[in-house]
Amino acid sequence: MLYELAEEAKREISKYSDNYEIYLENTELLQLDSQKTDLNFAKEEISLGIGIRVIKDGSVGFAFTSDMGEIAKTCENAYLNSKLNSKDENFSFAEVQKLPKIKGTFDKKFQEIDLDELTSSLKSVLNCIEDNGCQTTSGGFSAAEGEVLIVNSNGVEAHDKSTGFSLGVSINALRDGDLATAYDSVSSCLYDLDGIKLAEDLCDLAKSSLDGEHIETSDKDVILDYHAVTGLLSTFMSGFSADNVQRGRSRLAGKIGEKIVTEGLSIYDDGTVDGGLNSAVSDDEGTASRRTALVECGVLKGYLYDIYTANKDGVKSTSNGFRGSYAGTPSVSGSNIIFDFKDHVMEDEINDAFLVTDVLGAHTANPITGDFSVEASNSFLIDKGVKKPIKKAMISGNIYDLLGDAVAVGEETKQRGSFIIPKLLLHDVRVVGN
Repeated sequence: MLYELAEEAKREISKYSDNYEIYLENTELLQLDSQKTDLNFAKEEISLGIGIRVIKDGSVGFAFTSDMGEIAKTCENAYLNSKLNSKDENFSFAEVQKLPKIKGTFDKKFQEIDLDELTSSLKSVLNCIEDNGCQTTSGGFSAAEGEVLIVNSNGVEAHDKSTGFSLGVSINALRDGDLATAYDSVSSCLYDLDGIKLAEDLCDLAKSSLDGEHIETSDKDVILDYHAVTGLLSTFMSGFSADNVQRGRSRLAGKIGEKIVTEGLSIYDDGTVDGGLNSAVSDDEGTASRRTALVECGVLKGYLYDIYTANKDGVKSTSNGFRGSYAGTPSVSGSNIIFDFKDHVMEDEINDAFLVTDVLGAHTANPITGDFSVEASNSFLIDKGVKKPIKKAMISGNIYDLLGDAVAVGEETKQRGSFIIPKLLLHDVRVVGN
């Protein structure tokens, strides 16, 4: 179906320009939400849309629609919109490249799943939480299948089909008037989520967080669990965006070839990872996915580019032009961000550290300087594997500086959002007691 729609769009947009891009997206979504143990929201949705970009006389125009009967009008609107914009020689469209083959991003089981099966799966998780002596505050289970086709006047034809499954739960644990909360989620391109393990581990976390002690304000070694790492690294990674660098909003501007983190850390953006949550044959401009070295042995090697920012710097796109949907235009964003440490330390070898499972308020961190001050959630004092729960505390510092001597904790990495990461050990972090 997408190919037929693309041919129609090509015929229509060619009436106005011989320099164009067509982005088609078809998504099927199953979603189920709960409040406490009541399943209160269910949705089954199919979304089909097209976005058209055209370059005419050096100016770019864009228009989109979800009405496939309006393709001709949308093409005309894209052309008319180009007349409203100034000329900009940095706009262009992807060139033909060999597309990679990626495994583990599509599960045909999606077509066998319905809301009844999602309901049964979510109920089993909620029952497990209750059986473990905790109470659910909210939960959700979603399954989606997406298909994207990108064609342009340069001959690019990038087609990708993927699936995604996600399960998340928030819970309470209560004992003798003391309340602890916890949240966790799991996501996969394949229908292989272990909801029972998620429920059991989450209940263990919530119950172990009860009867917390107060902590004195001091500088301590801090272990960040996977969710906590993700919260703080989002601020750090914004500095690698070529758009931020060009706008003077990145601390990393002009530092290629300089040491910016510990020598034991290399960082890669890789849209070709088998089973990666953000893997695809191309980015949303049709540029073939690739592995890009951002940091090697602590030294900054480059930035993330879409086509526009790459043209401004006279380099090639790193395949990092992504859209929120067919209704938007591409901008710079990461795919799968891999933090690769040479060495690691085991958690039971660490003396007198502060373990943080998650953080609240990471969005308040300064994306330019890297300064942050966040609330630690489900936190513990840890000494050679022995944990003591801590009541509310804050941690603060500068993520750029703290990565100067960071160490991986354990050998296991997990994907949380865009990040494929281990737990992290950071030194001399300010821990502010309540």
